[in-house]
Amino acid sequence: MQREEISPSEVLQALEMACRQVVRNLPDFTYRCQNHSSVNNFYPPCDNNQWTCGFWPGEICLAYEHTHNEVLIHAAQIHMESFLHRIENHIEVDHHDMGFLYSLSSVSVYKLTGNPRAREAALLAADQLISRFQGVGFFIQAWGRMGARENYRFIIDCLLNLPLLYWASEETQDGTYRAVAMKHTQTCLAHSFRSDGSTFHTFFMDPESGEPVRGETCQGYRFDSSWARGQAWGIYGLALSYRYTKDERCIDLFRKAADYYLSRLPQDMVPYWDLIFTSGDEERDSSSASIVACGFLEMAKFLQKEEADKYGSLARQMLKSIYDSYRVVDPGQSNGLVLHGTYSKKSPYNSCTPEGVDECVSWGDYFFMEALTRLRGPWDLYW
Repeated sequence: MQREEISPSEVLQALEMACRQVVRNLPDFTYRCQNHSSVNNFYPPCDNNQWTCGFWPGEICLAYEHTHNEVLIHAAQIHMESFLHRIENHIEVDHHDMGFLYSLSSVSVYKLTGNPRAREAALLAADQLISRFQGVGFFIQAWGRMGARENYRFIIDCLLNLPLLYWASEETQDGTYRAVAMKHTQTCLAHSFRSDGSTFHTFFMDPESGEPVRGETCQGYRFDSSWARGQAWGIYGLALSYRYTKDERCIDLFRKAADYYLSRLPQDMVPYWDLIFTSGDEERDSSSASIVACGFLEMAKFLQKEEADKYGSLARQMLKSIYDSYRVVDPGQSNGLVLHGTYSKKSPYNSCTPEGVDECVSWGDYFFMEALTRLRGPWDLYW
């Protein structure tokens, strides 16, 4: 069944409303960061110590690109200075999320302004990211004490952190960053995707032999299910990986992962928080739909017209659903952009801490804005 696509006028309206909301939020979130998820649909401020803190400055940069409001780029540079301080002082950076943090807070500002301090922050973050590379097994360890068996693993999210390394390699002409990114990608392609195109959230490797041990879906409903946001990271991550590597396996896996994702969607094309659910009263994860839309629009650049048109149409259908039923239209309702996201949902089979369930989530807002920006015309990726 062909669903309605978001129209160019709706894209413009949604992007302009998002930019106004970003400006409206600056008094609360210029010298503080935005919490990973809202509380009763309103984000509280937080210190710059979460893995998600880069998404808000990413929104500020996107809003600046659309409006050319100099107040926005000034605010973005204030955040960039905070991120430079964070990496220089090693504040909560012993994990793999340097791309989520620094591609959107620092590479973005460097591309928009040429500020050398933004370049410095991003390169320091790239150095931190490659310091977590494990030569036994060839992967970037996600978190935890390096080499510890219980933490000897990577997660599918890391595909979105790798563009920071490709950027660093191009910026410095040092192939070390690119080599690490490509080795991690090869390991991820080999182990993170099941034969049916679904994904593991996390994959454990043996610290002595480097051999694969097992995959789990720690943040999903059950170890053998497919967490919706993890599936979305896989889809967009494959598109970005193909952009930088031109490895045809990325396209093949992208098709399988996309088909699996599409086969598990409810009628409105916004998934439940885990793809094991296709109907019922479980919470949705609107952020996954925006991430996948970005992945579809990115991969469409590299496909033949018929297939590119298919994925472009699917992305616009997903964004139409968010436009109609999930976005914030009244600032009295929320200081976010998109409702009904899910950060961490407890189930009988996982050990998650319930947080940000049926709330706005910072990456959901960012990727909605990114998808709208992509539909407006050519865009120089921060990734």
